[in-house]
Amino acid sequence: MKIITAIIKPFKLDEVRDALLAVDVHGMTTTEVKGYGRQKGHAEIYRGAEYMVSFLPKLQIEIATTDDRVEGVVAAIRKAACTGHIGDGKIFITPLESAIRIRTGEKDEEAL
Repeated sequence: MKIITAIIKPFKLDEVRDALLAVDVHGMTTTEVKGYGRQKGHAEIYRGAEYMVSFLPKLQIEIATTDDRVEGVVAAIRKAACTGHIGDGKIFITPLESAIRIRTGEKDEEAL
């Protein structure tokens, strides 16, 4: 099992959600986050004064999935979240040791 963590632009959430539903992913967790990558933020003008915005608003999506579904989930996220511009985000894949459904006690892949 794996945890897929994707950092995306906030306005892409609905497209990513639809793409994940199309590949039969029915659960995810989202968190509003702020951060920056290579672009190190950007300059904005407010009331005539220019200032640097170092931490840009992003969304973090977390999905637990089986090993055999990772490539399809990642492909769906990449396609839906891509704008072709800097700051589109990143996808991280990490091992998931165990999962337990609280309500039923199901474990691992049955709990997903």
